[in-house]
Amino acid sequence: MRARWAIAFGVLAAAMLATRALAGGFAGLGEEARGFAEVVPGNAITFPQDFGAHPDYRIEWWYVTANLADASGTPYGVQWTLFRQALAPGPQREGWANQQVWMGHAAVTSTGTHRFAEKLARGGIGQANVAAAPFRAWIDDWSFAAEPNVDGLAASTLTAKGTDFSYALRLASARPPVLQGEGGFSRKSERGQASYYYSQPFFEVAGTLSLDGREIAVTGQAWMDREWSSQPLASDQEGWDWLSLHLPKGEKLMLFQLRGENDAPFRSGSWIAQDGKVTPLANTDIVLTPLDWHRVAGRRLPVAWGVEVKSRELKIETEPLNRESWMATTFSYWEGPIHFRGTHAGVGYLEMTGY
Repeated sequence: MRARWAIAFGVLAAAMLATRALAGGFAGLGEEARGFAEVVPGNAITFPQDFGAHPDYRIEWWYVTANLADASGTPYGVQWTLFRQALAPGPQREGWANQQVWMGHAAVTSTGTHRFAEKLARGGIGQANVAAAPFRAWIDDWSFAAEPNVDGLAASTLTAKGTDFSYALRLASARPPVLQGEGGFSRKSERGQASYYYSQPFFEVAGTLSLDGREIAVTGQAWMDREWSSQPLASDQEGWDWLSLHLPKGEKLMLFQLRGENDAPFRSGSWIAQDGKVTPLANTDIVLTPLDWHRVAGRRLPVAWGVEVKSRELKIETEPLNRESWMATTFSYWEGPIHFRGTHAGVGYLEMTGY
């Protein structure tokens, strides 16, 4: 009976969320958020508390992307994402009356295939949630969790499976997470929209993934993003383009632009040194130029980009591992591994929404 109720609620929640996606930008994230907590500058991000959920805010996510390779150098990409969406503000209700909806996305990408799966769940009944200490994020049998007796995210496991893929990975980093924007306050428009945002871009990865029943040992690098907000987009912002890049000397680079109906894109980013020191990048310092367009799922998307960071004399061109990296989920978007060349060479991930 519980499973039937969960399925029924998942279908209802998906319908409600899809309806909201029709207005207020991608996934309704530009809608007014009356009654929810506001994102304001000066609120310190603290650990382990902020590894966990923030139900007073309307939306948040735990996002892991990994650039991997097998023993012969064949590249793969892996995605693991857990979203929390509050359907209404106010004190958290117990059990089946809880107003939180959870959604999980998982994917494995190679040059020849892009496999993905989606899970929907609801709060209050243990089907999905996030605990801060010890850290554990889960939806049904998908999990992102700290290893036993490990503080924070120094060592964790990441697991998920779909009908035609699965993976089990170990992530480890000796460095603490880094705060994006202004000490974790990440501006998303000139009109005040913002999120709280931190990343762990220094994960080293080892484990296995399975495609069509074939087990593949892989190693590589992973990047975790954590954001929470109540209205991260302005009402006329349609979507975003986001890049996470692993540079050859160990630095990391995060860039995004939010596209508006009328205004020029709002751009921001961070240059992250090998020791984790973050240098915010201003709008005027970043140039993002579409280089190659591809039609996927009836949409025309810029799957290759020219990227320039003037202050760092970086000028690169990106290419996707697989142009068909479309996530045909409740809220559809493009997400896939990339490689790049130019003044710097390396690998990373590209996400594009709102096309």
